[in-house]
Amino acid sequence: MAFRPQLLRTVFNGHNARRLHEIHGKEREGVTKLREVLEDRLQEIKRAKTWKHERVLTSPQDTSVKVQGHDGDFLNFCANNYLGLSNHPEVVEAAREGLSKYGAGLSSVRFICGTQTIHKELEERLAKFHGREDAILYGSCFDANAGLFESMLTPEDAVFSDALNHASIIDGIRLCKAQKFRYPHRDLKELEHLLAHSEARLKLIVTDGVFSMDGTVAPIQGLRDLADKYRALLAVDDSHATGFFGETGRGTEEYCGVMGAADIICSTLGKAVSGAAGGYTTGPKELVTLLRNVSRPYLFSNAPPPPVVAASLKSLELVERSDDLRHRLKENTRAFRDGLKAAGLTVAGDDHPICPVMVGEASVAVELASGMLDRGIYVVAFSYPVVPKGGARVRVQISAAHTPEQVRRAVRAFAEVGRRAGLVKE
Repeated sequence: MAFRPQLLRTVFNGHNARRLHEIHGKEREGVTKLREVLEDRLQEIKRAKTWKHERVLTSPQDTSVKVQGHDGDFLNFCANNYLGLSNHPEVVEAAREGLSKYGAGLSSVRFICGTQTIHKELEERLAKFHGREDAILYGSCFDANAGLFESMLTPEDAVFSDALNHASIIDGIRLCKAQKFRYPHRDLKELEHLLAHSEARLKLIVTDGVFSMDGTVAPIQGLRDLADKYRALLAVDDSHATGFFGETGRGTEEYCGVMGAADIICSTLGKAVSGAAGGYTTGPKELVTLLRNVSRPYLFSNAPPPPVVAASLKSLELVERSDDLRHRLKENTRAFRDGLKAAGLTVAGDDHPICPVMVGEASVAVELASGMLDRGIYVVAFSYPVVPKGGARVRVQISAAHTPEQVRRAVRAFAEVGRRAGLVKE
């Protein structure tokens, strides 16, 4: 086919994909069929009222954000920005310096083009932070989970997963050939039954440290006891705990008073620690070495960009430098939870900054979230299939960067909208 500049410009400009019809003539039958099939699926999503609306922010991530198409600012109560570091001046400056010194990226995977000193430094810092032997960086914690189970488990082994574990754990387990067992959420009795009847070579218990839709905390001590009793391993995804949960921010283990309970920790650099991107696995050196050699998301993905790595290093420094941010987050969380309970609303979770305001019906959750947006509070409604049927909610996430007045404003707005939605009895 001859080179056609007009076609090239049309494709790359992206202004109107259907302009290709004018160049090629009739649309290919395969594409026409694809449109029909996908349109049916999209209509099903809309009818089920599970359509995902992505609001476009025109400002940095912060406690106050600007939303495209809306006037004024919105108080942001739906971000994972637990410590307020996403737009922290020192973190932004560190990212800028990382970009200047190391460039935008390596343009390849680490075992081909090499790795940079800051990647090794961050891995060492993370292993030390968690008190583990070694750590390996990924593009996200989703990748870390996707690369763990397939790499370490064979058909001789078995994995035991909490029913409410994150999608990345579920997908990662699907990729491996191990025997697969799912136990009811935080049900130690049923887990023990499954462990007792397994003759697998390796037995791996895997759980979220904090469950993101509910704000509930895994029973780490009980899980450790069962792991010891049945000679099993314990892996914890601590994405919603690293950096801020526990006295020094060491996560769910520390919060539960059992430091070192997990044999393997997977976590993220995209929430409390910088809020940019990246994930990691930390644990026994032999495991990390194996992952460097066979973990597909690691071997076939570029390393996290240098600005992201530099921002994460600075964020870890801020996490370890002072307890002030964690103290502020704890106070804000307590004030919000107490305020909503006093207003007659139901807040789920275990004293965590994830504060699900329980509603029940999907339509009511949407009404509540829309009413909050009308009052300048940015929150999001969750319904089936993200959460169980009848368990619709508006998930609120508190940050150390919220001021006490911003927290009180959110409580007042929830009380007002909740009354109008019939959630609060007069």
